[in-house]
Amino acid sequence: MRILLTADPELPVPPKLYGGIERIIDLLITGLKSRGHKIGLVAHKDSTTKCDCLFPWRGARSQDKIDMISNTYTLWQAIREFQPDLVHSYSRLFYLFPWLLNSSLPKVMSYQRQPSSRTTAWGSKLGKKSLTFTGCSEYICRQGRKVAGTWYPIHNCVELDKYTFQPTVASDAPLVFLSRIERIKGAHTAIEVAKKTGRRLLIAGNYSTVGEAGKYWEEAILPHLDKNGIEYVGTVDDVQKNQLLGQAAAMIVPIEWEEPFGIVFAEALACGTPVISCPRGALPEIVRQGIDGYLVSNIKEACDRVTHLDRINRNNCRQRVEEYFSASVIVDKYEKLYTKLLRNNYSPIDSESIAA
Repeated sequence: MRILLTADPELPVPPKLYGGIERIIDLLITGLKSRGHKIGLVAHKDSTTKCDCLFPWRGARSQDKIDMISNTYTLWQAIREFQPDLVHSYSRLFYLFPWLLNSSLPKVMSYQRQPSSRTTAWGSKLGKKSLTFTGCSEYICRQGRKVAGTWYPIHNCVELDKYTFQPTVASDAPLVFLSRIERIKGAHTAIEVAKKTGRRLLIAGNYSTVGEAGKYWEEAILPHLDKNGIEYVGTVDDVQKNQLLGQAAAMIVPIEWEEPFGIVFAEALACGTPVISCPRGALPEIVRQGIDGYLVSNIKEACDRVTHLDRINRNNCRQRVEEYFSASVIVDKYEKLYTKLLRNNYSPIDSESIAA
């Protein structure tokens, strides 16, 4: 197959530091190339992924109206030049506008966040059977199905080789918070749980110094650092992330929003590290209660579960990722979807046949 992928214009594929979806696209390209497919990519000009053809976006900003028009033209030209069998977009649905009208070219639109009702509705109406949607979780797909279109859940993935399985950790192993440091990720709750249970807590991730996020850092996080075993270790690269998660008794990220997926949860499990979070968004699809970690609804529950971490078999955590969230599993699912879209002349597909 000849497959043309698109990424948002802001970050290269793969990203140099943060950029979860750009990592997913890079893994997808690598996996598809290893299976003999020809891959084109429309993305940031500094992308270094091993695609067959790179088409740089003209516009650098997803939300800028002029750049949106420029990028629509970029994608139009890329399709004309690459002649794909199928287009798979991880960027803006608007860029596909010329190909939604009177085009039988199969198109897959993937969402990593809450889909826009208006955009989904008009995209489905214009694209008809040529446009299929995927979401990074069943939670996201449920939101999309309420509006329009055919949706298939295909989870995000991790590159297993980057994460070292640690079957055991020290008896005094710390808890780890790894995410953006903002209220919806629950770093303040992680601090409270660590203090109440007498556990060390290592906090990693980027934070803001301006606006509400800056106020949150100054008032809810900074006063607790370097006291009671609470430590901020900064931002981490892939090597540091592997080391940080591998030494942890658990990763605790008690979210306060509907998480679309959260790759970091799968990364922790890949190290054998159980997860403590909340039953919101896609978390119940990632963490099996009492097997891979605990999903809690309040601080009291979280404290109780911290004292029961010895009941979690870390082998189960690693196995969970190997079977459901590894790159090879997710590439299989996308390849199966592409094949069936082409073979079945874009007719509806049983979602269970993709998940199998």
